[in-house]
Amino acid sequence: MILETEKSGVTRRDFAAGAAAALLAGSPLPAQAALGTARVITVDTVGGPRFGIKSYPGTLPLADGELVLTFDDGPLPATTGPVLDALARDNVRATFFLIGRNARANPTFVRRIAAAGHTLANHTMNHPWTLRQRSFEAGMKDILDGQDAIEQAAGQKIAPFFRFPGFADTPELLAELSRRNIAVWGADLWASDWNEMTPEAQLQLITTRVVKARKGIVLLHDTRRQTAAMLPTFLSALNQRGFRVVHAVPA
Repeated sequence: MILETEKSGVTRRDFAAGAAAALLAGSPLPAQAALGTARVITVDTVGGPRFGIKSYPGTLPLADGELVLTFDDGPLPATTGPVLDALARDNVRATFFLIGRNARANPTFVRRIAAAGHTLANHTMNHPWTLRQRSFEAGMKDILDGQDAIEQAAGQKIAPFFRFPGFADTPELLAELSRRNIAVWGADLWASDWNEMTPEAQLQLITTRVVKARKGIVLLHDTRRQTAAMLPTFLSALNQRGFRVVHAVPA
C-alpha cells in the first residue's frame, strides 16, 4: 500500500523534445524557484512489493510528469559530493542504494546523505556480478551484510528497500526478501550511465528517455563523473519544463 502526503500545486507543462538540444547548445534556462520535492509517497513494504517495469509488472503510482530519482553504487567522495550539492541546490530528495563496502569506507558521506533528507537503501555489500551465479546462502549474506554496513555507517536504520545489482534477482532471494518485508526496486527508465560517455551525451540520452516515458523511477549512478557533471543542468531542465520530483519513504 502506498500513501500520498505533502502534495504540491506545481503546474504541469509538457517537456518539449527540444529541451535537451537547447541545453546542449548552451541556451540558458530562465531563473526560477528551485525544483524542490513536489510530494512524498509512503511505501508499505509488507509482503515485499516490487517496483519498476523494467523488471516487474508494476511500479509506483506516479502521475504524468512525476519522477522518483534513485542513485546506485555510492558513496564515493569525488562524485557523490557533487551529486549531493546539485540536489541540495534544487531542494530535491532522492533514494540512494548504497554498496555496503563503500558505505563502510565513507561513513561521513552516508551520514551526509541521511542528514539531507534522502532515503538510504541497500544495494548489497560487494555488488557481486551476479547474485544469480551464487548460492542462496551467499546471496543473502551479501544482502544482509550490505544492510548492516550501511546502518553502521549511518548510525541509524535504513529503509527496507533493496535493488539487485544488475537487476539479477532469483526466485529464492525474492521469496526471502518478501518474507522479510523488504521492497525490491527495479527501475522504469535508466540513464545507462554505466557506459562511458560525455556529460552532454548523458544529458541527451536521459532527457530523451524522460520525454518518452513521462513518469517513473529513474536510475542513475552517483559514482559516475558524467552523471555528477550533467545533473545540475538536468534538474534545471526538469524544473523549467514542469516535471515534478516525488520522494519515496518507508511506512
